[in-house]
Amino acid sequence: MSFLPPMQRRRLSRFARIALGTAWPLAITDMPLVFASRHGETSRAQALLSDIARGEPVSPAQFSLSVHNALIGLWSILRRDRSEMTALAAEADGLEHAVLEAVTLLQAGAPAVLIVVAEDQPAELFARWMDDVPHPYALALRVVPGDRWTLTLKPGAGPTAQPARPHALSLAQALTTDAVELEHPGQLRGWLWRRLA
Repeated sequence: MSFLPPMQRRRLSRFARIALGTAWPLAITDMPLVFASRHGETSRAQALLSDIARGEPVSPAQFSLSVHNALIGLWSILRRDRSEMTALAAEADGLEHAVLEAVTLLQAGAPAVLIVVAEDQPAELFARWMDDVPHPYALALRVVPGDRWTLTLKPGAGPTAQPARPHALSLAQALTTDAVELEHPGQLRGWLWRRLA
């Protein structure tokens, strides 16, 4: 994280550090950014709720860094990048929604789009409702126009078992190996990634 000023580094949560640290090396130039996280900054949310429960004043800095689009605001400030940026919160398929958003930006003329998907283990207060993040992770992809992969929407098949690893990491493995297909089943909708010959 040496690319960040020390004062800024200290203010960032683990969640923000892994997301920014994963994306930074891919940002070789200014480009649109699509950030996706299902849960976001749960540790900051817990701290805010604890302050309110104790009747203490809420920290404006803590609040400003807890909102879902705080990370893309920090990115824009730290990199002095005024490109279009989007923050998404979706079910378990935030990655696929981020890809769809990136494709629309490419079709609108962007030469490349940076996608960042990140999750942290939920804060204790939320842990019993959030069982889909086995460990902190982030994935960054620099997406350019091409015809190497297709992404197809499939009807959901109902409840599915929790996968052994986060889907974003399964996609990273598929992209870097000879995998031909990757299925991402979901309760409401499923997705099929297919490598083209």
